[in-house]
Amino acid sequence: MATVQRWSGVEVRALREAKRMSIREFAAHLGVSERMISKWEAGKENIRPRPVNQAALDTALSRCDPDTQARFSFLTGDSLVPEEDGSAVAEPIGGGHVRHPVDGRSMARVDGSVFLSGPSNEPIWLPTFYIDVYPVTNDEYARFVAATGHTPPQDWEDGRPATDRGDHPVVFVTWSDAAAYAEWAGKSLPTGQQWEKAARGTRGTVYPWGDQTTPAKCNVRENGVGSTTAVECYQSGVSPYGVFDMCGNVWEWCSSESKPGRRELKGGAWTSPFLRATPSSFNDAAESMCDDDTGFRCVVMAETLDN
Repeated sequence: MATVQRWSGVEVRALREAKRMSIREFAAHLGVSERMISKWEAGKENIRPRPVNQAALDTALSRCDPDTQARFSFLTGDSLVPEEDGSAVAEPIGGGHVRHPVDGRSMARVDGSVFLSGPSNEPIWLPTFYIDVYPVTNDEYARFVAATGHTPPQDWEDGRPATDRGDHPVVFVTWSDAAAYAEWAGKSLPTGQQWEKAARGTRGTVYPWGDQTTPAKCNVRENGVGSTTAVECYQSGVSPYGVFDMCGNVWEWCSSESKPGRRELKGGAWTSPFLRATPSSFNDAAESMCDDDTGFRCVVMAETLDN
């Protein structure tokens, strides 16, 4: 017997609607009562369903189409891991990290599923992609500059980053600079939704680490650091996929165009108040904007990297 973790009403509705099931059909599918489904969908407090037969649940899911199976992971995590007492806990969804063959950077796999997007937690479906675990650093951008002859950032001296800033995010890059690096690496800049899912996971948590208001977990104005920090600095603030600096340190360019000539920025920066650093927040800037608190990271679709 296995116990399924807590689900919110919006999660239950999203899955049932994706499966085009009535309340009765959905209740039978999960092995719970219709009354329980109705309570969930009414938006009442999250409740834990009675234990269900995991083998029967797995059998039912095996008969579903791949999209439905992926959407089900939105509720259960990637998998349920049996405990010694026979219950089950959700396995962390992070950990699927690989090295990209061009720039050698570590990338996290973000499996295709529904996730809760934006301030209103709207259910959105995204296919599987990989995202850089860290923002592109000065040393990594220097390799791109050396290989392509691209103009180095304005804060570098003699075309090289400061020796003590090699593992800090590269800054003073325009959107076009970031896009040029992505093209060289065989990647692209993330859409705003891809970036947000990698930061928040599927369940609509406010911050990468959860819902706790903890500025100490990231490099934001309140901490008084006054500059960028090394990309591995805030290990307690990683996202559910094991991705760093999704809150604070540097704003990150996205591919999403908000208006002609303007692109989305995500994540907040060392110059930002903590309240502006939530991954669901909207910000944008002109593509030509070039500042000391703006960098980027890249993504690649799963079918490209896996093949």
